[in-house]
Amino acid sequence: MKNRSVMPATRADDFIDLDMLLAAARRQLRLVGLFALLGLMLGALYLVFTPSLYTASTRILLDDSLTKFAEDKQTPPVGPQADAMVLSEVEILKSSRLARSVVMDQKLQDNDAFLNPPRSPLAWLKATIKSVVGLSSPPSSAESARIGKAVGLLQSRLKAERVGRSLVIELSFEDHDPRLAGAITRAYADAYLSDHLNANFDATQRATVWLQGRLDDLRNSSQEAALAVEQFRARTGLTAARGELMSEQQLSDLNSQLVLAQADTANAFARYNQFKAIVDSGPDNAVKNATIPAEKGTSGNNTNAINEMKSRYLSISKREQNISSRFGEDHAQAVALRREEADLTRQIFAELQRLTESYRNEYQVAKSREDSLRTNVRELSGKNSTTGKDQVELRNLEQKSQALATLYQAFLARYEEAAQQRSFPIAQARVISQADDPTTASSPRKSMVLGLSLVLGLFAGVAGGAVQEFRERFFRTGDDVRDSLDLNFLGYLPRVGNRLVETAGKAATNGEKARQPGPETVTPRMLRVAINAPSSSFAETLRNVKLAADVVLHHNPCKVIGFVSVLPREGKTTVAANFAGLLAANGARTLLIDADLRNPGLSRSLPLPEKGLVEAIVGDVRWQSVCLTDRKTRLTILPTVGRRRLSHTSELISGPAMASLIEEMRASFDYIVVDLPPLGPVVDAKAFAPLADGFVMVAEWGATPRVLVRSILQTERQIAARTLGVVLNKTDMKKLARYGQLGGAEQYLDRYGSYYVEEVSPGAKTGRMEKA
Repeated sequence: MKNRSVMPATRADDFIDLDMLLAAARRQLRLVGLFALLGLMLGALYLVFTPSLYTASTRILLDDSLTKFAEDKQTPPVGPQADAMVLSEVEILKSSRLARSVVMDQKLQDNDAFLNPPRSPLAWLKATIKSVVGLSSPPSSAESARIGKAVGLLQSRLKAERVGRSLVIELSFEDHDPRLAGAITRAYADAYLSDHLNANFDATQRATVWLQGRLDDLRNSSQEAALAVEQFRARTGLTAARGELMSEQQLSDLNSQLVLAQADTANAFARYNQFKAIVDSGPDNAVKNATIPAEKGTSGNNTNAINEMKSRYLSISKREQNISSRFGEDHAQAVALRREEADLTRQIFAELQRLTESYRNEYQVAKSREDSLRTNVRELSGKNSTTGKDQVELRNLEQKSQALATLYQAFLARYEEAAQQRSFPIAQARVISQADDPTTASSPRKSMVLGLSLVLGLFAGVAGGAVQEFRERFFRTGDDVRDSLDLNFLGYLPRVGNRLVETAGKAATNGEKARQPGPETVTPRMLRVAINAPSSSFAETLRNVKLAADVVLHHNPCKVIGFVSVLPREGKTTVAANFAGLLAANGARTLLIDADLRNPGLSRSLPLPEKGLVEAIVGDVRWQSVCLTDRKTRLTILPTVGRRRLSHTSELISGPAMASLIEEMRASFDYIVVDLPPLGPVVDAKAFAPLADGFVMVAEWGATPRVLVRSILQTERQIAARTLGVVLNKTDMKKLARYGQLGGAEQYLDRYGSYYVEEVSPGAKTGRMEKA
């Protein structure tokens, strides 16, 4: 037999793939559906027992333009200012003061339907818990307590929210009575607008009273400051005309005259220098080369005369040059013209000298006037500097007086504005959507509750399924056996239900007619499933076990096969008995030994002789004399008579006497099937291991932990080395396909249903046990 390691094989892919998730979903589909149905039922119960709520809503616009006729229009708030303003108004709507005004207006403190509304199961549960732990306050009949309770209920059911980024506030209220919900919502809107009006009126009234007192103080202060200015002006002689001091006006006039005098002096000096330069150049040059500018006034007449004489001089000089060139310089007319030319030269030069002297006199006059004005300005400036200190103090007094007068005018305007605004009953808000009585319930929303219940149920089902998947530590498929134990998987044994047992019963009933005389015992139906239903999947798996034993132990003429399990009640005895019966029905000489000396379950289902295996081991009787034989299959059974509790069973089952019995039995049988106690704390199976050729491990499908089996096989190397394979017993064939991988063999087991006939042929006879 091939030696196999019991260490688990490492998968090539340790990650969870989609196929595994789909397989897990298929396995837990029923659980998820159950939780989803439970969630729907809970949602329906919630809808049945939860009273309906009706919501009435209104919308209020914060509009500053409503007061544009009562006051100067201001720039509307933008950005953070608008956000802060809207949030402030929302808090005002939620305030207890506004809620109290609505309570008093609607007399809600006397409305029992409002104070004690019907409660949902959740609300009733919360109230019960609070009453148990002592958090809820005892009911009070006082008027103030009822008003406080009404205010609290009103605030808890009220919602005030801003609509998007606009200046609109949506106000809604919910109640079990639709008419009461609409009435309270409308009353809230009216109370809010009235509160706006009252707040504006109160603020304006307080501002008017304060401004009135402030105006009286400012009027007195302004008058006192003006009187101090006039008294100081009279005391210092700082009189003023046209808003300026007289000395300042005189100094300004003198400065203007001085500027004009300086300009006249400069003009006269320029003319004088020009003509003086012409005269200093000599008579000839003054007449020939000098250019005489034209002047206005009296001087202008003199320069015009000089220019006329110079024109005559140029004309005469030209004529003289013309005659001299034609007739010679000695010509009488040329001589006469030269005399006339010399005479004009003397006249022009004399006139230039006279005009130069005239300009010199004008320059001296202008200079004298300029000096006089400069002296006057200097004297007046020196006089004004002495009054500088008085002027500084005067300006301080004038500034104080002017500031007080301006402040008085500003407060007077504010006072008049406040007085006018007080007479305008206009709020800065208006209702743009009137609250009507709701016609349909807003809560609970049936579709949302049912949908949410379904989703929560699905989530709970998925969570439960995930917990079950993570808690899955048992054998479900052949891959689990091969991966965890590295052992051969021999097949699935379906759970022996009523159908297979009834099949054996039918065979027994049909065989009653063929009953033969002699001492007989009827084999229990549970131990004859493979015999009475040879074409079933149960029998087919046992044939696979036989095939594995024949292949591995082909060199043994007699094969001693022990059936073991890790835990009790895994069906090991049923599998061993049916396996032995199947071998015997196929014609093999088979001996079935009940070696569970402490708990002989197989033997208790048989008509026992007085002595059994224990007596044969100790030598009291021969083993052949205590065996039972099935007449139909010729199966030989060696029972254990457990009339007393034995404490040294391991020594009996592994001692030399037991070894001698096995060797003697090998000569008479082809197969010796031994039903051994479970592994674990009981050491009988471990003690019997040297006498067995092979072992068949029986594990219960979905109940035997993989870790436990792996740890025991790792400890019991001798049994692990001789284990032919593992059989999964009590398999739920309907659920098996859910645990197989996509494309695995478990997915296609239902297609082989036509190859299995879960019934016995009509000619099958019941099995009888006779004493050998």
